[in-house]
Formats: sequence, structure tokens, C-alpha cells
Amino acid sequence: MIISYNWLCEYLPVGEADLPEIVEPEKLSKILTSIGLEVESLEKKEAVKGGLQGLLIGEVLTCEKHPDADKLKLTTVNIGAEEKLQIVCGAANVAAGQKVVVATIGSTIYPINGEAMTMKKAKIRGVESYGMICAEDEIGLGESHDGILVLPPEAIAGTAASEYFNLTDDYIFEIGLTPNRIDAMSHMGVARDVCAYLSHHNKKDILLKSPFKNNFKPDNRGLQMEVVIENTEACGRYSGVSIEGVTIAESPDWLQQKLKSIGVKPINNIVDITNFILHETGQPLHAFDASAIAGNKVIVKKLPAASLFVTLDEKERKLSADDLMICNGESPMCIAGVYGGIHSGVTSSTKNIFLESAWFNPTSIRKTSLHHGLRTDAAARFEKGVDISNTVNVLKRAATLIKEIAGGEIASDIIDAYPTPKEKTEVALKYHYLKKLSGKNYHGDTIKDILHSLGFQLIKEGADEMRFTVPFSKPDISIAADIVEEIMRIDGLDNVEIPTMITIAPAVETLAHEAAYTERTAEYLAGSGFQEIFTNSITNSAYYDDDVLEQSVKMINNLSEELNVLRPAMMETGLTSIAYNLNRKHNDLQIFEFGKTYAVVETGKYVETNHLTIYITGNKTSGGWKSKAEKVDFYFLKGVFEKVAAILGLPVDKYQPAENNSLFNCIQACIKNEVVAHIGMIGADKLNRFDIKQPVYYADLNWDKLLELNKQLFIQHKDVSKYPAVQRDLAIVVNKSLPYEEVEKATKSVRLKKLTAVNLFDIFESEKIGADKKSMAISFTFTDEEKTMTDKEIDDMMNKIIVCYEKELGAEIRK
Repeated sequence: MIISYNWLCEYLPVGEADLPEIVEPEKLSKILTSIGLEVESLEKKEAVKGGLQGLLIGEVLTCEKHPDADKLKLTTVNIGAEEKLQIVCGAANVAAGQKVVVATIGSTIYPINGEAMTMKKAKIRGVESYGMICAEDEIGLGESHDGILVLPPEAIAGTAASEYFNLTDDYIFEIGLTPNRIDAMSHMGVARDVCAYLSHHNKKDILLKSPFKNNFKPDNRGLQMEVVIENTEACGRYSGVSIEGVTIAESPDWLQQKLKSIGVKPINNIVDITNFILHETGQPLHAFDASAIAGNKVIVKKLPAASLFVTLDEKERKLSADDLMICNGESPMCIAGVYGGIHSGVTSSTKNIFLESAWFNPTSIRKTSLHHGLRTDAAARFEKGVDISNTVNVLKRAATLIKEIAGGEIASDIIDAYPTPKEKTEVALKYHYLKKLSGKNYHGDTIKDILHSLGFQLIKEGADEMRFTVPFSKPDISIAADIVEEIMRIDGLDNVEIPTMITIAPAVETLAHEAAYTERTAEYLAGSGFQEIFTNSITNSAYYDDDVLEQSVKMINNLSEELNVLRPAMMETGLTSIAYNLNRKHNDLQIFEFGKTYAVVETGKYVETNHLTIYITGNKTSGGWKSKAEKVDFYFLKGVFEKVAAILGLPVDKYQPAENNSLFNCIQACIKNEVVAHIGMIGADKLNRFDIKQPVYYADLNWDKLLELNKQLFIQHKDVSKYPAVQRDLAIVVNKSLPYEEVEKATKSVRLKKLTAVNLFDIFESEKIGADKKSMAISFTFTDEEKTMTDKEIDDMMNKIIVCYEKELGAEIRK
């Protein structure tokens, strides 16, 4: 939010008894920050760059042809000093007797276009020149370069140019405004807060200087309009007035200067007045060419979805069913509160206008603004909630200014369609609650004075509480805590008392178990070469299909069109990070993320699920002189998952194939009959959406389930066996289609207590063992806690396994 210091001071009663001295910019900056309007920057802004320092008003005494150049003139100029200046000038319009602006030797000029230039004595075609007679664009006063700037005859030679042009420097505040402070999105709103602060700290009423004068009066009633609000939910109030006989022209200097000071480009007097009012009061206005209002009727309504409308930027837009439109008797004229139409705006030929001042529903405006990608100043205010009580006052102020600046006559009464007058919000404030939140005892009179200065009205006062009505300019205030904030702001947030003693209650740690295992897992992954990422849990709904979005949590007041849903799945935000890195040639990635997904389980009920996701792509080891680069694969990722499960003390019971639209060859891991993870290679369609051209392997672990299973563990300790483990290998020939999972199941079915580990260490395929066959080499580890096992015992157990394999798997034992 940009605020002009000079403009702001027009609403402060400076020079009056209550505020005899001006508040300096630096002091005002501290006041604004103290009341919650944080000043992010304060910069001096010169009316003209360089301030015309060193430039003087001169009088051309003589003007003769240059002796050695047809297009140059040799002049003598009086600048109020005893010695006259000889200046060579190339302007065709220079003549004796003119009053001009002279840049003397040593002064610096700052042209509108080009580099700054410091004046030096020069010899031009053999004649010495002691300065420069300036055109307006050469000194930053305008854009014309048709000739030198000729001043009125009454200008006095020797007067400083800065004094003659009455240049006033300004200071520009850039305020970091929080989204709830719509009341401070104008110069008057900020001035009201400053007056409230000064009143409280100076112990006397310092009242805002209101620009609203009671001088509005229709000149005739020859251009009456009818206003009909068909959608009263989206438009709570619509006010308007007609003005005829206006002349569209440039705005006066004072108005242009105000707009330029805050970075708004002047356009014409009508548009400039609406922009001026917007930044003065915070109320957006819109001016229609009255000749474009068919039937002299304004209708506020919504049109059918997919209706077409051409906006001021000459773009044809397809309307949604939520878009509120301002229509005439035949066609739409404007997207309400957002953007005007190409056929109803003010042009250079406009003579009669209809001026709109309205209150539109913030939610409706927000939806329309985001839908069309139109982030206008008007929409930014309407979507936060403007002051519904101020539409008529602002309209009268604007109409009076238009009559004064653009001529014409007010040709109608104020039209004010207000179907259901809004009731003010009432909020009760208890003294003990104020003390609890602020840590400070406020006297009742202090509370009343502060809130009164901000526009609150006391409607009831009791022994332990007060009840106030909230001004319409503060739509964000609805609970007692908001009132406390207002009091503390005006008292000064830097005046919060620091207690000498802090009282705390012992906290009971409820998430220590989860945090410990999360940290332990993160340390393992980081130690194994993985990098942790943190991605935004608010993401783009375009990443997900309709089935997923049905249960997703949509954002109501999203910050941008792209960030509009809480992520229903983790994969997509991680792929965004991978794509970012791949685009910067970081092709070998091993990353993980702890994060949440969000879903709607039923109306009004939401569920959050914690996940650990792991992504790998590229090479797991880089190549060198001793070894070649080794690419990541599915089994590497599966091994990482098993390590994480081992950290949690959870052996994986089984893996089984799973259907997953985003993963190719997906398996799900089960522990105690609970599906705890999905592992696979991300599908090509998903990778193409993020423009990723290399394989990415992905594991999604349900962290909540894993931690819950971990809590159920009963930890037992036992001594390391005194007796050696024995290992035997076995090679079996089975059908090529047989998964290793079936071998594991068959092994477990033998129920050998002394069998402590089974490991597949080789798979061999060859025509020698059969085209549809494969050989699997398996290692078995046996341990007896009570004695050293004999060969006979081990042979008996191996025979049982062999019999089982032959019977259950149809296996052939390789000798």
C-alpha cells in the first residue's frame, strides 16, 4: 500500500489548536508502525528530479543569428545578476523579450529521457556559451520538445526556478498492510488511525479533516436513471448519479501530481477523479458513458454461464455463472467491481456520464477476479469488504469534483438502491478479557476514547463489560479479541508492558514418540545420501483428476489462482521439486519429505494424514576411474523402505501387487495385515505433466500407520546366541512366472523355529534349464539358542523345505 505524506497531511488538522505543528515524516513513520501499519520503506520523492536546483528564471535581452551557423541563435540573457550571460541556443522559437528557464554553469538538469547533464562553459561553432535555455522535457517539467519553455511576462528574472514553479517535495510510505485492514487501504483510513493515536497520546481530541462538504445539489433532473438489483446477495447496495455536459480533458496539475505521487498514471479528468476518490476514501467508483445505457436502465444481475463479454482491454471473455454484471436494458456493460466493458467506458467524445458507487459481495468479486485473472485496484478492495455506509457520501464528493473540474451539471438526484439495510455488528468486551490478552489494565474512559476515535459506538456499559457497535469500515471485526487488538494498536504495540515475572504451566509432551522416530528416520536417510525437501501443502488442483478432487479440501480465499487446494496426495508437489532440479541439470536425486495430505470425509469433516515419501531418479553412485555409474532401480528403493521399517522395529510381512493410476508395477507393503506403503515407478503420463524425461521411483509410506504399529510393539531383550549360526544354500528350478513371494510363503508354511533368515541371492535363466524355467538360489540361516546343531538336524530341516518346494511349487532341486 503506497501512501503520500503530503496527501495524508491534508486530512490531519495541522495548524489548528489541537495539532499546531506538522508531524514530520520520520515521526509519522514510527507512529504508523506502532499502530500496526508497518512502514516497509520511506523515500523522499522530488516533484521534479533534481528539484531544479541551480536553475534560474531569465530574460532574453538580445537574440541574433549565430555568425557561423544558420540554425543557431546567439542570445544575451539577464538572470538577475550584474553580468549578463551569453548563451548559444538552437531552439527555433527563442526571441528577445521572452522569460525563460536558464541552466547556469555548474547546475545539473535531468531530462525526461536520457542521462543527467551538468552544465559547463562550452564553445559552440567558435562562440562561447555560458549555460542553456531549457525546454520543458530537458528539465523534467513535461514531455514537449517543440522548443524552449516560454514563461509568462510577469515572471521575474533571477528567481529560482524551484521557487517559481512552487515545487514541493513529498515522502512516500510503503506500508506492509495485512489482508484484514481494508479500513487502512486509503489515505483517509490511515489518517483516521493517526488521529486516533495522536488523540490518545496527546490527551485531547484530534479529529480527521473530512473532505465531505454538504454542498451537493442537482442542477436539473434531465438524466434520470433507473436502477434494478436482481441479485441482492451479490450486490447489497448500488448508488449512482448522472452528470451531463462534461468535457473530457487532462486533469489539473494538483490532481495529476497526487496520482503520480503514488504511482498511478493520469488518464483523463473523469477517470482520474475516480482513481483519486479510490485512494482517498477506499471506495471504488465506475463512470459509464450515459449514452451507452440503453433505456436509461441499470440492471445488476448474473448472466448465463459461457456468455461472451468484451472488456476494456479488447479481450473477449467467457463469463461464469458466478460473475455479477452491470447491464443496461439490452446488454452487459461491466463486470461488477472488477473491470469495465469496451462499449460503455468514458472516451474523449463522452458528454454525459453515469457514476456508480456500490457495495459488492467480497466472495463474489474474489471468484470473478480469480476466474478471469483480473487483479484490479477496485477488485482488491471489494473482495476485502468496502464501507457499505459510505457509497452515497463518496458519490456526492466525486460528483462535485467532476462538476468543478470537468464542467457540466449534475442531472439527477442520487439514486440509492439499498434493498436490505445492513445492521452493524455488535461486540461485547469484558475488562478481564482485555487484561488477559493485553497484559495491561486499561481505564474504562481510555477504552471508550480509543474506540470512539476509530468510529465505534458505545451502546451499553456494565460493571464488567462494554458493548460496542462496529463501524462498517471495519468488516473484519466480529469478536472481542478484535476489539482488544484495536485498543492495543492505538495505545501502541511497542507500549505492551513486559512483566517482571512470567508464570507458566508445565507442559505434557504428547508427540515425543512420533518426533523421536521421525528424527531418527530423517537422520538415517540423510546419512544415506538423501536430501530432505519441504513442499507447499497448498497446491494446484490441475495436477489431480476429478475423482481425487471430489474429496479434496478447496481453498475459499486462495492467494493465487494456481494455489487453490490443499494437497490430496504427496507425489505431485514432490515432482514439482524434482522438475525444478532437473531443469537445472541436477539429474541424480535421492530426496524424501515428511508431509500431510488432506481430505474431506464427509460434509464439514476433514482428515489429515502424515506421510513419508521417498523419490529417487538418475544414478545412485557416480562413475569414476574405478567403477561405472550405477542407476537407481526399484529394488534399491524397496531396500530403503525395509531399512526405514527396521528402524521402527517393524518386519514386513508381505508384498503384493496393487492397482495405482500413478505408479507402474506398483506393490503394496503389509505389516500385520495393514497396508503401510506403496512402491513403484511413476507412470509416463504423470511424468509428462511435469516435463520429466527420466524414470522416477517413488515410495509413499503411511507414517501415521507405521507409528501406530510401532507403539504396539512389545520390546524384548535377549543375549546374543553363544552357538554359531549355520548357513545352507539351495538352488531350485521353477516356472519363470513364479514370484519369489510364493517361495517365501512356502518356506514359512514349514514352520521351522530354528530357521532365522531366508535370502534370495541369485536368479539364473538359460535354455539349458528350459525356456519357461528359471533357477533361484536361496540361502537359509539356522540358529539354535541352546546347543550347537548337528549336520543331521540341519539336513532334516533342509529336506522338509525341499519336500515342501517340490509339492507346493512344483520345484526341481538342482544338484
